[in-house]
Parts: sequence; structure tokens; C-alpha cells
Amino acid sequence: MQNKRGISQAFASRQDPVLEIRPAAVFDVFDVSRILTASVRDLCQADHGGDPEQIAAWTAGKSPEQIRTWIAGPGRYWLALQGGKAAGVCGLDPEGAISLMYVSPDAANKGLGSAMLSHLEAELLRGGLREGRLSTTRTALGFYRAKGWQQEAATVPGRGAHCLPMRKRFS
Repeated sequence: MQNKRGISQAFASRQDPVLEIRPAAVFDVFDVSRILTASVRDLCQADHGGDPEQIAAWTAGKSPEQIRTWIAGPGRYWLALQGGKAAGVCGLDPEGAISLMYVSPDAANKGLGSAMLSHLEAELLRGGLREGRLSTTRTALGFYRAKGWQQEAATVPGRGAHCLPMRKRFS
């Protein structure tokens, strides 16, 4: 009998870790800083090409102390947890534009970015906006295009990387 239970457990479908997206709080600043820094360093090669100076410029304002001021400010930020572990961060600026969306390297390509983007789009709709705005890097351009976002202008300089302004009309 025990052998049958062991075999059935071995072949049972495994569920993905539970995903939770909740407002970020001051006690999350170290996780947020870690996610931002690791994501820029490890996932944004198309933008910085591994150049240490560009990586340093891009991550300079992403210390726990700086993030604490973001959370206390007028923007809104969320922490995404997978299986109870901090795995992503996203945010909206006071004007309603998506200002931040990063996943940790170990959570990349597992649906977390899609879940966070859906969350942000729902927040924009709840706020009465019928159009979303964001600026993306080359790294994330294909992701946003696949989600219905359209590039609206040429590349503009950003902090550590050039950004591409995008918009999306919500139905």
C-alpha cells in the first residue's frame, strides 16, 4: 500500500508556488533593492551589455534607503511573492504611469511579469484611466508588445538605460 501511495505522489501534478501581489511596505526595502539590482545586473544585458559603469548608474538609486523614500512618497508600489519568497516588484507613479516592474532572475519567464502587469493594468482601470503609459528598456520591449502595448516615440535617455515610451488603450 505504501508503495502505491509513493508512486501516485511521484506522478501527481505539482502546483506552481502560490503567487501573491501585495502593497510594498518599509520592511520590504531590502527585498525590493535586491530584486531591482539583481534584475538589472542579470536580466538587462541587452541594455547595459555587461558594462559595470552602466550597471552602477542604473542601480545607484535602488538602495534600501532610497526605496524607503519611494514607499513613503506619492507613488504606489507592490511586492510580488511566489511561494512566500519576494520575487518581483512593480509600481505606479502619482500620474498613473507604470514606473517600475522588475522580476528576480530566478523568477524570470515563469509568468510573474504577466501577473504583475495585469495587476497594474487593473489598478489603472480602477483609478479611472482608460490608457496606460510606461517607458521600457530594450530588454522588456518584446514582453510589452506581446501584451498589447505600442511604442509611441523614439528612444529617450533614462537612468542607466535608454527607454522607449509606450501606451496601451484599455477596453
